[in-house]
Amino acid sequence: MSSPTIEADAVVIGAGPVGLFQVFQLGLLEVKAHVIDALQHAGGQCAELYPDKPIYDIPSVPATTGRALTQSLLQQIAPFGAQMHFGQQVQTMAHQEDGRWLLTTTTGSQFLTRAVFIAAGVGAFVPRTLQVPGIGLFHGTQVHYHPQDFARYMGKDVVILGDNDSALEMALSLCPDTPHAQAHQARSVTVLHRRDVFNAEPATLLAFRSRIAAGQMTLKIGQISGFDIGADNRLTALLITDAEGHTAAQPLDALAAFAGLSPKLGPVADWGLVLERKQVTVNTEDFGTKLPGVFAVGDVNTYPGKKKLIVCGFHEATLAAYGAMRFIAPDKKVVLQYTTTSPRLHTLLGVDARPSDEKK
Repeated sequence: MSSPTIEADAVVIGAGPVGLFQVFQLGLLEVKAHVIDALQHAGGQCAELYPDKPIYDIPSVPATTGRALTQSLLQQIAPFGAQMHFGQQVQTMAHQEDGRWLLTTTTGSQFLTRAVFIAAGVGAFVPRTLQVPGIGLFHGTQVHYHPQDFARYMGKDVVILGDNDSALEMALSLCPDTPHAQAHQARSVTVLHRRDVFNAEPATLLAFRSRIAAGQMTLKIGQISGFDIGADNRLTALLITDAEGHTAAQPLDALAAFAGLSPKLGPVADWGLVLERKQVTVNTEDFGTKLPGVFAVGDVNTYPGKKKLIVCGFHEATLAAYGAMRFIAPDKKVVLQYTTTSPRLHTLLGVDARPSDEKK
């Protein structure tokens, strides 16, 4: 049985910084947005490519990181109650007779919306798959990419491939004999990486090293060069080859692979938009596309003088929100108001901006 179609005033495709700020600007105009992203979390390129690297060009913030910027934006949009739909891509976009757009995602969800904001950055981030001939046969059964459901590994011998926070946090959660993991402990956990260098937060890395030293999990250095299959046609072991060329079998029940993410423009190219070098062309008045009610903001768009900066995407999202109001609420008079002085905006934001002497 299919889920009912979600009716919305606005759908934002992409939950990176620009997509999240798009939600904020729509919220100030009393428009509630739905957000769709291929990842299982917000942050987009910032969260995936440089979560802990410093960013120095966000106005009034001398230094931040992709992770911290994402958290700040999520806090900023919290009053507006945007609904997030993670782990899915918009597959098709069809114009309806009443002027709205019907979006269908890879999970079968449907959204009927008055305005669409494409904030897909350099494309949807999809997991890179292992380049091991034949291992694709086990995808979804014993091999999982960027897995979220840890419960499926309870009581199993698990190999986790990767060097980032997500991989190590999963290893710590599944690690036997750790109190916080009792709900879904694995029988054994082995972390596999091509070298003994990890790209993770210091606290996460310290906890990981401590579990290794305590013998609660195993670290293997090398690369997957093949695999063994049992009599029941199940994956029984990985063949791990080290830097010296020695190969050994690593028994397992399941492999969780954090092999990285790759941006793909994907179905956007089939939506009837005008593309220039895989970017959506827009006007600079409101960053609308050639399709009515469809806007493109951030790195996914292009126009004369375009600069791929987060701050430029914030500007684009602001003008796009105002431009979209003629589709969302054509009879509503939109007046520019300032968050410093507008009681209506203070109410929407849930803040009390009265001078301190009036609050007494």
